[in-house]
Amino acid sequence: MNPPQGPEGDVALACMRELVAALVASGLTDACVSPGSRSTPLALALARDGRVRVHVHLDERAAGFFALGLAKATGRPAAVACTSGTAAAELFPAVVEAAMARVPLLVLTADRPPELRGVGANQTIWQVGLYGRYARWSLDAPVPGDRPEPGHWHGLALEAWARSLRHPPGPVHLNLPFREPLVPSGPGREPEGVAAPLADAAGPPPPGREEVEALAELLGSIERGVVLAGSLRQAAPSVVELARRAGWPLLAEPTSGLRVPGALEAGQALLAAERFAAAHGPEAVLQVGAAPTSRPALAVCASVPRLWTLDPDDLVADPHRRAERRLVVDAEALARATLARVPPREGSAWLEAWRRADAVARAAVDGVLDGWSEPSEPRVARDLAARLPAGSTLVVASSMPIRDLDLAMRPRTGLRVLGNRGASGIDGFVSTALGVAAAGGRVAALSGDLSFLHDVGSLIWSARRGIDLVLVVPNNDGGAIFSMLPQRELPELEPLFVTPHGLDLEAVCRAAGAGHALVLQAQDLPAALERAFAEGGVQVVEVPVERAATVRHHEELRAAVAAAVGGGLGAG
Repeated sequence: MNPPQGPEGDVALACMRELVAALVASGLTDACVSPGSRSTPLALALARDGRVRVHVHLDERAAGFFALGLAKATGRPAAVACTSGTAAAELFPAVVEAAMARVPLLVLTADRPPELRGVGANQTIWQVGLYGRYARWSLDAPVPGDRPEPGHWHGLALEAWARSLRHPPGPVHLNLPFREPLVPSGPGREPEGVAAPLADAAGPPPPGREEVEALAELLGSIERGVVLAGSLRQAAPSVVELARRAGWPLLAEPTSGLRVPGALEAGQALLAAERFAAAHGPEAVLQVGAAPTSRPALAVCASVPRLWTLDPDDLVADPHRRAERRLVVDAEALARATLARVPPREGSAWLEAWRRADAVARAAVDGVLDGWSEPSEPRVARDLAARLPAGSTLVVASSMPIRDLDLAMRPRTGLRVLGNRGASGIDGFVSTALGVAAAGGRVAALSGDLSFLHDVGSLIWSARRGIDLVLVVPNNDGGAIFSMLPQRELPELEPLFVTPHGLDLEAVCRAAGAGHALVLQAQDLPAALERAFAEGGVQVVEVPVERAATVRHHEELRAAVAAAVGGGLGAG
């Protein structure tokens, strides 16, 4: 039986083609679509515009995170379109992450027309304002044809695009109701006269004279200070030079874009060495970007006498409510403007004490890592980050992978590190990494086994679709992080928290059509990575690790660093 056709379908397609054409003129290049009936006019408009790459996903949640990955990689909004009902609810996790990580995203949900809402119509939920405060802007659009004035859909597209990029950027939601029949009688005409100015992402506000003078006074008046760089959407390389000039050690997380030469080599290991940390408590901290990931770094922010946050994306990154001042300005511009106003203090006893301890701690970390013949999660993180060629992107999962990378990664240039650190969830990780890879370039991902399995549906759907991605998966058969948290004392640790899965990842990869390699010796990882990249497509490099060994490895690392640095290198 052929689907009903009629003028409503033709009008709906024409309106959606106008909407899509204006989005394309603004800069849209990629859209993720999931199958559904109510979204037919929208899906056809996207598919029939040859300037849009359409990525089809069976699962709307995967589609949302794939679009998120595309937007993270490009800095441009990607679109995700779905049908009505719970399909729209499946996008919620990606919308939350986009909102909290300041990622521009266009969420286009098809809906029933207003007369079918609240009357028990099939596949109908209340979608108006569905994403609440997580949407930068939300609009329940009119049914195509109900607002016949020329240019309405063109203007709506421009508004949505501009609002997604307005600082701080984030997701916008267009709820698009359609009446039946949904199928047009023909291909539909090309939109006429649709043009839109290109809208660039709006950056954070530039610093004013008062912010520059205030930061210069802080840096110039305090010798015992520390710069902590958390996740940053846009790297601020002048912060490295500013910290050096002020004589403040720089501890930079990998996702800050500042884990480069000039940052400490083993900063997190130093903070975890209790005697050293107690003897080197700073008088002030300048926190750049998001709040720190590690507990020792968070503890420093919670106890330091003076905490300033440089918060370019307005994250309100102050979980302990300790900040004396919050600077919501462009971090790179502020650092550049402040440099000339700070008297040089590069050779101070304070900075030299940190540098000496850092060199000792780095040697201790590498000595322990290199001394293990069996694979360890920190060594996998260190070696993966070191082996990727310049120009690569590393997507890292939450939970243990991001912490192991923060602990073990050496500073280097030429590597972009991305992660879903807005809400810090493990959901949608494979989809996000695939979306980043779809944007182009050499991309690797570091995933825990639970993050990998949580989103395995995306692997099954996308592994054969021409995307090149190498997924490195340390497999400890569950959530090893809970064996290092207070939950480890609970009798229910194993079934409720660790959740061992016992699954054969090679069989999963085989079913999905992804390549699979097993690394049983730590020194074999670099060669396995080279083979995986040469093979192309989606390749999974599995590194089995015993969970008890993971706990032991971290304890040995902490003990080695503590023994190496002690507390006697001088307080500076």
